[in-house]
Amino acid sequence: MKTKTKKMTVSLVTALLAVSLAACGSNGANNNTSGNTGNGGSKSEKVTIELAISKSSQDSAFVAQSLLDEFEAASNIKVNLQLLPAEQTTTVLQTKLAVDETPDIVQYNLASATTDLNLERNFEILDNEPWVSRIVNKDVLSAYGHVYSFHVSQDTGMQGVVYNKDIFKELNLEIPKNFEEFLAVCEAIKASGVTPVFMPYKDAWAANIWPAAAFADYAAKNDPAIFDDLNSNKRKWTDIPEFETFLDQQYQVYKKGYTNADILSDSYDMAVGKFLNKEVAMMFMGDWLIESVSKQDPSMNLGLFAIPSAQDAKLGASPLGGQLFIPKKAKHMAEAKKFLEFIATKEVAQKIVDQQAYVSNFSDVTTPELPAYKQEIVDNYITPKLTTLTTDAYMLVDRNELYRSLQDQFTGGKTPKQVLEAWNTKFAELMKDKGVEGF
Repeated sequence: MKTKTKKMTVSLVTALLAVSLAACGSNGANNNTSGNTGNGGSKSEKVTIELAISKSSQDSAFVAQSLLDEFEAASNIKVNLQLLPAEQTTTVLQTKLAVDETPDIVQYNLASATTDLNLERNFEILDNEPWVSRIVNKDVLSAYGHVYSFHVSQDTGMQGVVYNKDIFKELNLEIPKNFEEFLAVCEAIKASGVTPVFMPYKDAWAANIWPAAAFADYAAKNDPAIFDDLNSNKRKWTDIPEFETFLDQQYQVYKKGYTNADILSDSYDMAVGKFLNKEVAMMFMGDWLIESVSKQDPSMNLGLFAIPSAQDAKLGASPLGGQLFIPKKAKHMAEAKKFLEFIATKEVAQKIVDQQAYVSNFSDVTTPELPAYKQEIVDNYITPKLTTLTTDAYMLVDRNELYRSLQDQFTGGKTPKQVLEAWNTKFAELMKDKGVEGF
């Protein structure tokens, strides 16, 4: 997933904010964050908190130097960044949590934190923090019935079919409402000389976009207990025949010749160029791809519609990424919570939301004018509540083995049924290793 890289230009907060932050400081010399005591007075000892973040996320709005400087000026709390190697972020954090070298704040992904970092055991529940009462959509910050993470946005990154609206208009095509209509759209695009769908499945995770949304849509509409049953071993992945159908749908798009030929050689990083050159019309992906293409060519007219696995499917909402978490063993718990309180203030949150073009998750922070594609998603899916959290949000274990099995399907090595059988075995093994009851 590509993250936004924007320069933060946050101005100094008002003197009132500085006073309020100082007033809620902890007692004791080491935790006194009141700053200068006045003319001729001594300055209290500065506290430094550690924020661990992957090097690949250095453009996060929450670690912009101007924001950190502003917080330090207001609170006398310095934020030191622990930049972790991107490919080792999970392993390093697991080690730090295990040996009590715990950062005060961690930036991570909520869904991944449940599987990778043992969320319940290692992280603080934030239900009673003062900013929680202003949150519009708690679901994107919550797990196990509690708020564990912080973010100013409720825009989780929507997953569906990214499509070239101009190609659809030229061919007089409508957004398909079901799988049969989708195949008809693919046929019309193919006849025009354009590749209908780009599948970059050298990157195994990309093959999960279709099933992750399709499985979740089916569960939300027909069987809300599916994921609870799977996670308690009351049902197997092979017990749900619709899952096999959805895997076969994606495979049929490939078998019918509606995709790039080298799907297991082509990678995600080729996607932007494919759309810019108008070589492809669609791709099963998130709206972050639209943003990446638009940065290269603002005239590109792309949109997003729901994975058409069933009639009038809901748009997949990926678990919100880049949230902030506070470990239970944080050495400076009070100061870490003050950092979240600072970002959550109306003034600071509004600046971040404006500059990042976020969909605000605070009742008193206004969502700014959004790019056309994002406003369309808000109007057509978010506002009418036609979204559903993707399957990833309900998974308690690492999914890489599932992704590899999905690749095997496209080599002809596994049928959809065999993909589910293989995943069912691996899933049970991982759940047992995790100590989940029922396995």
